[in-house]
Amino acid sequence: MNICVFLSAADLDERYTGPARQFAELLGKGGHTLVWGGSDAGLMKVVADGVREAGGRLLGVSVEFLAQFARTDTDEMVVARDLAERKARMLEQADGIVVMVGGMGTLDEATDILELRKHGHHTKPVVVLNTAGFYDGLKEQFRRMDDEGFLPLPLTELVFFAEEPVGALAYLEESFGTR
Repeated sequence: MNICVFLSAADLDERYTGPARQFAELLGKGGHTLVWGGSDAGLMKVVADGVREAGGRLLGVSVEFLAQFARTDTDEMVVARDLAERKARMLEQADGIVVMVGGMGTLDEATDILELRKHGHHTKPVVVLNTAGFYDGLKEQFRRMDDEGFLPLPLTELVFFAEEPVGALAYLEESFGTR
């Protein structure tokens, strides 16, 4: 399975890197391919290193203005013109999507992917990995949107919030009947 992961390229502390390493190991040992932003920095590097060390494949999708930060030892690296093309290519390559901790870029990617799902442009499972409660506020906002009628589909059909890496991967594998 190709698992697209949206996450930060920032250097973060152990409360974020530990679960990221655990998720990466699960991906690699499961024989999955990591589809990610291609960076060899920060949390992106932690996850790519973990997937590679555990025997998984790496498919990076960088962008022209960040190409100098792209990892060089991937199984495949694509360089998109801009961020919109990057998101589209990552979604195209993915069987499922996981949103890990990140900043504005990660939040943009997550909401874009969910908006496309909401409108039926894809039916790929989307998981938010809520490491250390990072997305508690977003989860509450999504619930409010659902409760107050802003979503045309039930929230549970749009996104699954996992509190632990094993739960995130289990949800994806169950979605594809591989578990």
